[in-house]
Amino acid sequence: MRTMLAEAKDTSELMVDLAYAALYFNDPDMADEVSSLETKLNQLVYDMRALCIVAVRHPREAESMAAVLQVVAAVERIGDDAVDITRIVTRKLGIPPELLQDLSVAEEVSHRLMIAPGSSFANQPLRAFELPTSVGMRVMAVRRQRDWIVDPAGDFVLWADDVLIFRGSPDAIPKLRELAGAPEWRPPVIDEPRALTDLDRAIDTLVEMKDLSEVAVGLAYSALVLQDRSLAAEVRHLEDRLDEMNNRLELWVLRSAGEGVGDPGQLRGLLQLGRAAEDIGDQAQQMVWLVEKSTELHPVLGMALGDADDVVFRLPVGGESRMDGVTLQSLQLPVEPGFTILAIERDDRYQYRPRGSARLKAGDHILASGPEEGQEALAEMAGWRMVEDEENGEVELEPLMD
Repeated sequence: MRTMLAEAKDTSELMVDLAYAALYFNDPDMADEVSSLETKLNQLVYDMRALCIVAVRHPREAESMAAVLQVVAAVERIGDDAVDITRIVTRKLGIPPELLQDLSVAEEVSHRLMIAPGSSFANQPLRAFELPTSVGMRVMAVRRQRDWIVDPAGDFVLWADDVLIFRGSPDAIPKLRELAGAPEWRPPVIDEPRALTDLDRAIDTLVEMKDLSEVAVGLAYSALVLQDRSLAAEVRHLEDRLDEMNNRLELWVLRSAGEGVGDPGQLRGLLQLGRAAEDIGDQAQQMVWLVEKSTELHPVLGMALGDADDVVFRLPVGGESRMDGVTLQSLQLPVEPGFTILAIERDDRYQYRPRGSARLKAGDHILASGPEEGQEALAEMAGWRMVEDEENGEVELEPLMD
């Protein structure tokens, strides 16, 4: 159960990343990858539900196992939302080019590449390229024929015709395409500025909804692992904001349609995208409801979510550390140690999905998502050393000594 739940979580998140990438690149093949992952996720969900039923041997175990089933259902719905996003591509609903331009300036994007025979990637192990540090992207998964390898290790050898799924800095895309032997690709550019319209407002809202829904899911998993009611409250706050934003989005899209602004098919795509982002936030709220209700959570939840590819790390910024007084852009955290800042907590308020221009200061708390092996390096940048307590095995932070 622990292994399957961790795999299901990673698969659903990969599906969402790929769905937005399929939209950005208008790539039906990438949409097909999401459908392929949906088949895998559905099988995992079915097996987990069967295992939960078998595992309950006494009525007192029913409540904690019901909590597991609720998380499983939320993970499944997040995967369904990813499929809904890809239908904008497969059903050719379309989206306004202005949205593609806004998505192109995101600090993290997903990308899909097929390795060409004779390219630099072919027949080489992943570690030979040190992609997270050399270009700022890492391989999330590999599809080899019908098999999926999620979070491949450094000794994994790449073959021609493998399909690689990357996530990281969009600046790395040209270099990755060169290494894979793929043709050059240029992001969409809108040359002519124009007056702000309701359609522009809808697009800006939608980009923010995308970011907030992803943050909500990350915080929800952290709230479950840490049993943190304050994080659960933040997720509920984000879900309320997403509901309000979707209402505004629908109003602006309808106004645009009434004014004859934009293609009707593209406006339908905006509405579908808004509904999917809102529902992803709803599923995050469903997970943290268990924490708010003080439901007895089965230990497998903490173990499984802790085993997932990425961990969410809550960390204070120490005085005179490398983080104190500098911008996120200068730290280059997505490159090394491979973390993305989900939120900055300052004076009991959160700044979600902060831009590279955001400046940290001593006393801030950051919520960061990234690989478990990068936690120590991130802690050192914030001025701390991670020390494991010999008695209880818990990790504590100690100030770095000069």
